[in-house]
Amino acid sequence: MRLLTAFLSTTVLLASTMVAPRGLASVDAGPRDQRVAAAAEALRGQLVATRRDLHAHPELSNREERTSRVVAERLRALGLTDIKTGVGKYGVTALLVGGKPGPVVAVRADMDALPIQEVDGRPYKSQTPGVMHACGHDVHTTVGLGVAEVLSKMKDEVRGTVKFIFQPAEEGAPAGEEGGAKLMIKEGAFDNPRPQAVFGLHTEPNLQAGQVGYHSGPAMASADTFYVTVRGKSAHGAQPHVGVDSIVVASQCVLALQNIRSRRIDPLEPLVITVGTIQGGDRFNVIAGQVKMSGTMRTFNDQVRERAVAMMRETLQSVGAAYGATVELEMGDGNPVTYNEPSLVEETLPTIRRVVGPQNTLAIKPFMPAEDFSHFQKLAPGFYYFLGVGNRAKGITAGWHTPDFDVDEESLVVGVKVMSNVLLDYLERHPVGGVKASGR
Repeated sequence: MRLLTAFLSTTVLLASTMVAPRGLASVDAGPRDQRVAAAAEALRGQLVATRRDLHAHPELSNREERTSRVVAERLRALGLTDIKTGVGKYGVTALLVGGKPGPVVAVRADMDALPIQEVDGRPYKSQTPGVMHACGHDVHTTVGLGVAEVLSKMKDEVRGTVKFIFQPAEEGAPAGEEGGAKLMIKEGAFDNPRPQAVFGLHTEPNLQAGQVGYHSGPAMASADTFYVTVRGKSAHGAQPHVGVDSIVVASQCVLALQNIRSRRIDPLEPLVITVGTIQGGDRFNVIAGQVKMSGTMRTFNDQVRERAVAMMRETLQSVGAAYGATVELEMGDGNPVTYNEPSLVEETLPTIRRVVGPQNTLAIKPFMPAEDFSHFQKLAPGFYYFLGVGNRAKGITAGWHTPDFDVDEESLVVGVKVMSNVLLDYLERHPVGGVKASGR
């Protein structure tokens, strides 16, 4: 995720003050639930050790060599089949084929870290200067491996196939490189066999360990990076009339872009257009001949996304023409809206409520940060939910992408219990066919 803002509903903020009990399975849980819970509890020490090992050895996007090797070795030891490495640089895919016929469902976990220097004082602190798991991808990978282990021990009763996808570069590939979900898809991660649904989870420090947050429909915004080049005409600063001041034009462009949000898009449709960088000019007394800008655009509606890009292009060109300059807009490789298929959410919520309790299953507001899990959701109905990792009593409250981000490791066991049951229940509910998309 690329921004830090996360706003929760009043319901969530009130509920987050609760301390979730250590034993999360409800009293009426069935025998299989109890076995899943027992298997996850038995892995507690191993899950903590795995997460701390990954946390101590973080790797940036498209550089996840060690992490990929650790994941592949663990999956081989568990007896999973069709293990593929090097998918989308350092991605890993594997199959757990159940003992009963059934559909194919996928679960995705991302593996990359961020260029952030971690605070001191933790025994598992990053050993790589300037690199840190500050978004919880170490948790995602650990939970994914834990789910693989739990399900491998009950493979004979699994009805169908689970495809595990361990993804690099969710935070964005380095400049000039491809990466992330889009590259994994391009290289066949979602093929042979093609899953009919996909699940994933993300840490959420504003939820307490033991809680799960969810959205139905839009969950996270689309994210598009844009680049603007303003070309004017250089001149002496005391003779602006003989040039075209690209700084003035760029300033007008910044203001004009905000009118798209305030005057041209339905005010009930969320949209953010932010200019984050402006670079131009060579000297205090020289009219700048060129200015370069970059920024981000976010929305929860793919149609608004397309319209906003068209409006940006039209607006910028018109501003340039009004001042005698040329303005070019280039859109980067963005992510679509992370959209949870409502019917899939509705059929999955009873499972989550059964595992963590209705009081700990919380509807939350959508986030403006983005996720490239959305590319998988373009190919199959998907559900991306949020695993509580905060603990106010322990002082674990820091947000994503900050140097003091941390998690309550109780969430590791919770994450394995929830996802294992989510996958098993999905396979039981869909012996043939899948979830039909709502046609958004």
